[in-house]
Amino acid sequence: MDNDQFDATLLRSALERAALHGWRRTTVVDAAREAGLSLDTARKRFGCKTMLLLTLGRLADEAALVEDGSEGSVREKLFDMIMRRLDVFQQYREGVRAVLRAVPLDPPLALLLGGATMESMKWLADAAGLDTAGLAGVVRLQALLGVWTLTLRAWDRDDSQDMGLTMAALDQALDRAARFTGLAPVTPQSPAGTTPDAGTDPMVDLPLEPSA
Repeated sequence: MDNDQFDATLLRSALERAALHGWRRTTVVDAAREAGLSLDTARKRFGCKTMLLLTLGRLADEAALVEDGSEGSVREKLFDMIMRRLDVFQQYREGVRAVLRAVPLDPPLALLLGGATMESMKWLADAAGLDTAGLAGVVRLQALLGVWTLTLRAWDRDDSQDMGLTMAALDQALDRAARFTGLAPVTPQSPAGTTPDAGTDPMVDLPLEPSA
């Protein structure tokens, strides 16, 4: 068993236990034993169980960032990438939902996952060609984070097999983000190395904050 297989097996075991017992009662030791994995290797690769969630995020990002050669607008690319990210979460649905229940009660976990999620959104934004330069770019990233948060909440409530409600929520969230920030693509620099006048930026307001 190579490292990737080991990690995937341990991750699935941990999230299956989380679905049954809750994330707070899940340990790397229990997950490794249940999966028949070496404890010393588990300790070497995962010093704490939060690292399992970071692995899940990385796997979701890798799936989202697969380049299929298709063309489309920034909005269309973001839609496809976010849905591919959620397709990975869907494979561990009940375990991920257990983690979502635990996050509000664990501020350090919320802080760590919040930072990791923002990094994921930066990857998606860059891959989609979203302009993230300057203050307007910061606002666009915050808007994209809001899109992800609202869509994740919809996914949490969506028990359909085709994730139709999730896709509808993502459509609406992207539309709102586009109205507020423009979801502008990266503008090529002029020969002199300067960017066009910031006055052409379509940003008209701050992005919607995710509702509690």
